Amino acid sequence: MRLEGKVVIVTGASAGIGRATALELARRGAKVGLIARGRERLESAKQEIEENGGTAATAVADVSDHQALERAASELEARLGPLDAWVNNAMAAVLAEVADTSPEEFKRVTEVTYLGSVHGTGIALRRFLPRNEGTIVQVGSALSRRGIPLQASYCGAKHALEGFLESLRAELRHRHAHIQVSLVQLPGVNTPQFDWVRTRLRRHPQPVPPIFQPEVAARAIADAVQRPRREIWVGGPTVMTIVGNRIAPWFVDRYLARTNIKAQQTGEIIPADRPDNLWAPPAGDPGAHGIFDDQAKPRSVQYELNHRRRALAAAAGAAAAGAAAAVAVTRRD
Repeated sequence: MRLEGKVVIVTGASAGIGRATALELARRGAKVGLIARGRERLESAKQEIEENGGTAATAVADVSDHQALERAASELEARLGPLDAWVNNAMAAVLAEVADTSPEEFKRVTEVTYLGSVHGTGIALRRFLPRNEGTIVQVGSALSRRGIPLQASYCGAKHALEGFLESLRAELRHRHAHIQVSLVQLPGVNTPQFDWVRTRLRRHPQPVPPIFQPEVAARAIADAVQRPRREIWVGGPTVMTIVGNRIAPWFVDRYLARTNIKAQQTGEIIPADRPDNLWAPPAGDPGAHGIFDDQAKPRSVQYELNHRRRALAAAAGAAAAGAAAAVAVTRRD
């Protein structure tokens, strides 16, 4: 799908991966609808897109509220035109051990991270099915295949989305529907999430290294909108996590127990009353990036090679054919 003039809605679009994705989609010519809870950051993201020559519109909604999300989608379509693609990106988390996480916190994370994507998918389907076309992209994580310490609320919601998408794909195939569903599995990303995630830790949270910049994720998500594939893995750590857990989950259990709690914290002490974003968006506009710019990688060699695998295979085939022809000529000579 060429993105020029296409309408794409992105949830969680005011910061982090969602914001970087909205900017990337606009750069490729899409008209982008931005949904998030905070008006201030949404308008800042819209301004950033427009300053770079793109087209965007904003609507405030909490994805856990289906009716509010439906109204936001209708509002954006009225401004931008009929929807062509929907990106489920909004998420929430509580960084704490299971024993220290309340039932209310588990419920909230599930309502945002799981049900928010379920709501968004349903809203998109009601627009796509009558036209028999459209694309849904789910922003996933390596943690949807392998849970890690301190992130049971988030990992559980992401695991649930895997089952939801499998059911959806089978139903669409049964209908012979030309609607694409793509899942983008991401590694640790340098976003503002780690500055405002609710946590019981005393030290500042961080993504599990190696860390990637949000633009790496954004390019993969935009690629999934443009050329949907069932599943896209981004970053060597994602591949290692998913494949390693398939081969030896018992080993991964032991490795994570020994290393991963420390790996998710910096040495910086944070105040116990630090504001978080679980129930409401914090003030301020940090943009797409978190505080780990000095550590974050601007590209993923694994993804670039995987994304270009057809071209690389064709080039390898041409080179092999050329070498074979050269050998044949030499033998004749």
